[in-house]
Amino acid sequence: MPKNTPFRDRSRALTRTHKIAIAGVATLGAAAVVLTTVPGGQTTTSEAAAASKPVAYSSEQLDGLQSGVSEQLASAGLQGQALQAKDKAETEAAKKKAAEAAAKKKAAEAAAKQKAAAAAAKKKAEQEREAKEAASRSAKRLTAKAVSAKTYANNLDGWIRESLDIMKKKGIPGSYDGLHRNILRESSGNPNAINNWDINAINGVPSKGLLQVIPPTFKAYHVAGTSWNIYDPVANITAAANYAADKYGSMDNVNGAY
Repeated sequence: MPKNTPFRDRSRALTRTHKIAIAGVATLGAAAVVLTTVPGGQTTTSEAAAASKPVAYSSEQLDGLQSGVSEQLASAGLQGQALQAKDKAETEAAKKKAAEAAAKKKAAEAAAKQKAAAAAAKKKAEQEREAKEAASRSAKRLTAKAVSAKTYANNLDGWIRESLDIMKKKGIPGSYDGLHRNILRESSGNPNAINNWDINAINGVPSKGLLQVIPPTFKAYHVAGTSWNIYDPVANITAAANYAADKYGSMDNVNGAY
């Protein structure tokens, strides 16, 4: 049979309750021994006194029990410290993770703002570029128009030629010769000429300008785009040509007072 092996560790794990129980069992055992050795179940005074004495334990046993309890307490303390360290580590890890997430979110927001700002700046630059290009094209068109615009001399020849171009756009018939001939007869080429002696003058509406047009006729046959001043050479010629076209078919058909 195997030898009995002392379990020192188990004895160290005894609690105070265990120790009290062991003491009680030992006391009862000693009393039982005394009772069986006395005839008739009676005990002597010396035996009873001996039986009532507490059971003595060796110092080695007490030291072992105390050592076991100390080790258990130390182990429990270490476990508590380990749990506290674990909780602290988990808390710090959670804080670190939250800080990293917050930093990542902040970086993402900053990147989004930077991207939006870059897009806005790009759009603004494109708009400014388009505006400059449009202004440049407009300036080029105005320059080209100014260059291509026809100019006329500020004299009878220039006035007649400018009137003929306007008449052509408006569909009013007439020739250079027909206009020139009637102008020389009516005013001798003087744009400020005025007739103060004929019937029109007597009626209070004297003829005026290069082709001697009375104000009511000038107003009725005025051509859009020309001046409303009856003494303006081009406006006077164009209105008179428009009237002659309506009444005679063309200024070319007029060879006297009209």
